[in-house]
Amino acid sequence: MSHLPVNHSEDPVRLFKSDFLEFFTHISPVTIVVIWLPVAVYFLVRGILTSGSTSAWILPVGVLAGLFLWTLSEYTLHRFVFHFRARNPQQERILFLFHGVHHAQPQAKTRLVMPPVLSIPLGLVFFGLFTLIFNAIPGAAQWVNPVFSGFMFGYILYDLTHYATHHFPMRSGYLKYIKRYHMQHHYKSPNARYGVTSPLWDMVFQTKPE
Repeated sequence: MSHLPVNHSEDPVRLFKSDFLEFFTHISPVTIVVIWLPVAVYFLVRGILTSGSTSAWILPVGVLAGLFLWTLSEYTLHRFVFHFRARNPQQERILFLFHGVHHAQPQAKTRLVMPPVLSIPLGLVFFGLFTLIFNAIPGAAQWVNPVFSGFMFGYILYDLTHYATHHFPMRSGYLKYIKRYHMQHHYKSPNARYGVTSPLWDMVFQTKPE
């Protein structure tokens, strides 16, 4: 992504000639909350209703585990999918549509959160993975609801944090740190600092420059 020229305009560049296709490339952060907060709450409530009194501890631990798993997924997707090294013009085009346009125009407000045409299939994939994994472990099926709920809360936090780093002041404490950290990813080290909500996995995998 480091070779892309940066356009600081907030008016998004057009990606498709078709108005129909172009429509799906724009999204407000409010849409993320409207779509995914009910999903996260639904699975949280399902976890509450299905947990017995003897296993009530699974609910908070599962939600925290889901949040933790999201941070790893956030890092993995950003580093290995969104920053995949294209090997031909077709891959370059696809990667530009996925993430390159954000590096080329980081202040475009309608391209700062993940569009539903991408987030919904990913959400289904992760839910399927959690279901397969926990159902394969004897007695672990009740972990699916709280873990997926925490995972989705983590995703919502990620997208809103990403939007905020580009358009909110964030002048103190951890918020100031994470904003500066992400801006360094854009303007100083596009092939490092992949964490958006946390630098944890950059430290673990040594992609956090000194």
